[in-house]
Amino acid sequence: MTESESAPTGPRGVGFLLAQIGAHAAAKFGERLGTLKLTPPQAGILGVLGRESGLSQQALADLLGMFPSRLVTVLDDMERAGLVERRPHPSDRRVSALYLTAVGKKTLQVVGRVAKQHEAELCTALNPDERETLEKFLTKIAEQQKLRSGIHPGYRRLGERDQC
Repeated sequence: MTESESAPTGPRGVGFLLAQIGAHAAAKFGERLGTLKLTPPQAGILGVLGRESGLSQQALADLLGMFPSRLVTVLDDMERAGLVERRPHPSDRRVSALYLTAVGKKTLQVVGRVAKQHEAELCTALNPDERETLEKFLTKIAEQQKLRSGIHPGYRRLGERDQC
């Protein structure tokens, strides 16, 4: 019996494969971000603020589907690291608006390069046409499942234990 004949194959359905590859991809991306001293949630927040500068903390929490109290902790860490800054909101002084600092903008550029490298390595087995087709199929599934474009659903789980 060859090694491939004796190796257990396990579940191979689409749902399992999506979960398996998603978990693997998330772990590998987290490792890559670790070299930048960033967590995946921080990298995602940099991306959102890079696209939508000046959001209030509440608006960002709503967009991410994240517990506001947990977001405050993440933002505090990011502010201490010099990545984001809170400024008075232009129309409501009781609210803070969030902006990337110069360091935050540079870090976001590095995260973008890391993400492209990560995607290229993850999709090495696919040719460009296959990769484009896979992205179209995954986008179609994400839209049907009503997932927010560009927002990882893991933010919803951050801080769940804090709320018990």
